[in-house]
Amino acid sequence: MTTTLRPTGPIQRDTDGVRSRTYQVCVNSRPVGTTEIATHAVFGPTVGHLRHLAIDEPDRRRGRGTVAALAAEEVLRGWGCTRVEAAVPAAAPAALSLATALGYVERNRRMAKPIPAAGPPGLPPGSTARPMSDTEYVPWLAHAKASYARTWIDRGVPEDQARAKSDDDHARLLPDGPATPGMLLFVFAHEGVDVGTLWLALQDDGAFVFDVEVYERHRGHGHGRSLMLLAEREAARAGATTIGLNVFAGNTPALRLYESLDYQPLSYYLYKPLL
Repeated sequence: MTTTLRPTGPIQRDTDGVRSRTYQVCVNSRPVGTTEIATHAVFGPTVGHLRHLAIDEPDRRRGRGTVAALAAEEVLRGWGCTRVEAAVPAAAPAALSLATALGYVERNRRMAKPIPAAGPPGLPPGSTARPMSDTEYVPWLAHAKASYARTWIDRGVPEDQARAKSDDDHARLLPDGPATPGMLLFVFAHEGVDVGTLWLALQDDGAFVFDVEVYERHRGHGHGRSLMLLAEREAARAGATTIGLNVFAGNTPALRLYESLDYQPLSYYLYKPLL
């Protein structure tokens, strides 16, 4: 039996220049699923995005998904893509196993948790937090942008793409700096000494931790957990019932902390070079 991709329509291009196309996955001309591919809206035309791949239940576990994914990659190569990105829901372990078997590597994952009805525990004695001032914001922003870009560079994104993404994300999310509506920036102190920072967003569907950092010389003393409790406290005060975050692959201490605080994965973000 031969598994092939059959276009369901012409190539589409949106106003940002993103190219996309949907296909039927066929076995001997019989439709058994669907897939959609595109160029990447953030990283540009040389990066592909496997937006969707689904095989109908009667035809699963027969290698159809594997062949369809490889065929989609071949189309992306023909479009000039040198890397492909994909997102896999945590509720789809079979899809994650397939992606891993095909050489996709996890770059980051989204995690979330409900905020306890009783609220989070209080901060440890001697720990306090204050809103970040405009003066403190300037060096924080420069450091945050550089650190964020570095996390992408270290995980397979070319430096120019990583720095452009960092610049764009911070400009989009913090157009008015500390005064941006819905954005909370804190400096966290212990025993009167500044030990870290927190960037928390209040969103329609809950709260999201965009950045949390303990200064290097103060790590290993539980301040990361305290910062996460601060995030929960401020989210609860704002009426949020859930709180989410992103953690990059390889950041084992952060992942262990989040798991210990009952965060659960929602989705995995993976990539693969197209050689």
